[in-house]
Amino acid sequence: MEAKRERPSMKKYRFVAADEEATDRLGRLLANVLPAGTVVALVGTLGAGKTRLVQGVAAALGVPREAVTSPTFVLVNEYLGGRMPVYHFDTYRLRDEDEFLELGPEEYFDGAGLTFVEWADRVVDCLPLDYLRVEIEVLGETQREFVVMASSSEMEVLLMRLERQ
Repeated sequence: MEAKRERPSMKKYRFVAADEEATDRLGRLLANVLPAGTVVALVGTLGAGKTRLVQGVAAALGVPREAVTSPTFVLVNEYLGGRMPVYHFDTYRLRDEDEFLELGPEEYFDGAGLTFVEWADRVVDCLPLDYLRVEIEVLGETQREFVVMASSSEMEVLLMRLERQ
């Protein structure tokens, strides 16, 4: 029997970043509350700040910021050497979900680190049932709105931790 996919919860965490430093602040907040094994689905237009958010999380975990780059052409980057590994997928150039599955994302999803998937709306059916979705909207030249949602009641606990930070 196939597992039934839950709808994202109605509970949302909103964060408006005036600039890249504020995006880094959100990255630090996420690094403080996300346990190993968390999958984060990033959704937003080109240049919205998906990679910048991953840089902020990775830096807060002890990975040098300059080590974090967009995996557009390599499809997945692994950042090691911090408090926990960060796995960073970019699905923009993939033809379909089968191509994503060929990358072996389940091994990363079940790994000892945090997994970020850029352009996750293209492969949403390949994500585990429990994940956080971060929608990023460009509000101005440097201003962004981040809306974090939980795919399940289990993930809502992380939203509550985020709100308490």
